[in-house]
Amino acid sequence: MKKASMTLDRAYTIGRIDPRIYGSFIEHLGRAVYGGIYEPGHPSSDELGFRQDVLELVKKIGVPVIRYPGGNFVSGFNWEDSIGPRNQRPRRLDLAWFTTETNEVGLHEFYEWCRKANSSVMYSVNLGTRGPEEARQVVEYCNHPGGTQLSDLRKKNGQQDPFGIKLWCLGNEMDGPWQMGHKTAREYGRTANEAGKLMKWMDPTIELVACGSSSTEMPTFGDWELQMLDECYDTVDYVSLHRYYGNPTNDTPGFLARSMDLDDFIRTVVSICDAVKGKKHAKKTLNLSFDEWNVWYHSNEQDQEIWKQDKWGRALPLLEDVYNFEDALLAGSMLITFLRNADRVKIACLAQLVNVIAPIMTRNGGGCWAQTIFYPYMHASNFGRGTSLRGIVSCPDYACQDYDHVPYIDAAATMGDDGSVTVFAVNRDMQEDFAFEIDLRSFGKLQLDEHILLHHPDVKAVNTEENPNNVVPTVGPGGVIDGGKATVTLPALSWNVLRFVPVKE
Repeated sequence: MKKASMTLDRAYTIGRIDPRIYGSFIEHLGRAVYGGIYEPGHPSSDELGFRQDVLELVKKIGVPVIRYPGGNFVSGFNWEDSIGPRNQRPRRLDLAWFTTETNEVGLHEFYEWCRKANSSVMYSVNLGTRGPEEARQVVEYCNHPGGTQLSDLRKKNGQQDPFGIKLWCLGNEMDGPWQMGHKTAREYGRTANEAGKLMKWMDPTIELVACGSSSTEMPTFGDWELQMLDECYDTVDYVSLHRYYGNPTNDTPGFLARSMDLDDFIRTVVSICDAVKGKKHAKKTLNLSFDEWNVWYHSNEQDQEIWKQDKWGRALPLLEDVYNFEDALLAGSMLITFLRNADRVKIACLAQLVNVIAPIMTRNGGGCWAQTIFYPYMHASNFGRGTSLRGIVSCPDYACQDYDHVPYIDAAATMGDDGSVTVFAVNRDMQEDFAFEIDLRSFGKLQLDEHILLHHPDVKAVNTEENPNNVVPTVGPGGVIDGGKATVTLPALSWNVLRFVPVKE
């Protein structure tokens, strides 16, 4: 058995963990809304048409904020289409995903669904085909108490009190040529600044997320952030990052190392934000919103076939990745990376929540089940609250195509307000278990309360409606604590949650 260690001290902290790093994303894309969260006539649906079986799984995760309604979709979206009587809402062709949007579910319905899910709305405004005035108008509609045409229209439409939406995205992936209304960095920066200025004049309590690069592989990456922030630094509060990974070559060791690229991405954008802060002699520090992240590659070929057969259809089954066990391990490492950067990553949204590259899957008229990636996401959200600790991990490493030194053990630790310590750890070794020693001496007397383990002998194992419990958490082998040091066994290729709690005297 190989050996690794992690040194922790209650004084060595990274920062408070913003619960919003466990956010998610619902876009009007595929079956995320229609057939996902909303399916009138389904046996589990409530009086509003929302599937209760889906809601129960969402509640198990504890999702604090959900980005909506896009995504690429938002760059051609008229927010006014989604309010008022349903039978008067227009059907529109969506040029982002080549489908037809019926607007059956809109702003009011989604807000109500978020309330049922114990979550809040992170609303995106269209800065592609529309501009600052339309962005200002939707803030007035949502957040102004009353006495104006738009706020009174909200009341007429059934919402007497303001929605009170506090977190707003200024467009989506505006650096991408695929985006409706694609702009240069300067053009977008000026538009975002003017939109943000009007939105904050309307409601000074809101926070704004500006579009950073949609990928490190974009030719404009880096320069985009510099130019964009030069125009809107003083107005915005966060810069967005988007990143997806895949394993089309079946290189598991290389795939599991991709979280190192994620860490590089975060550090680079932080350095650019701070460079602009220095240039402007600003006192404000910008933080990051990693509002799209996941594994995404399984469904690419399938989507092309769907579009060939049914372009402009309603709620087409697009981006329905079926996630396997190795995908769950990388998702776990990505969550670990966010925790290790909790001082600057304040918001993160797993893209997406239901059916579309999602931890939760449904069948129209049928069942609902958790995919493999559901479990690391749920564990991190449930147990990764409080303060992020600066742990020092010492372990052997391996080489892959992109990196010469990849640590076999990827780990992060959090300290709860109740004195508990939680360690999240991925063992990337495909053959060998690790004896993992954790130095806990500064935390007083602790005991190992539980060891949650996610492991499967087949890295390609998946969960299905017929076999939803193929890849599920079990009780891990645990370990012992002696003299303030815990030694726990981490099985080969595994996701581990180690929960230490104070000993009751």
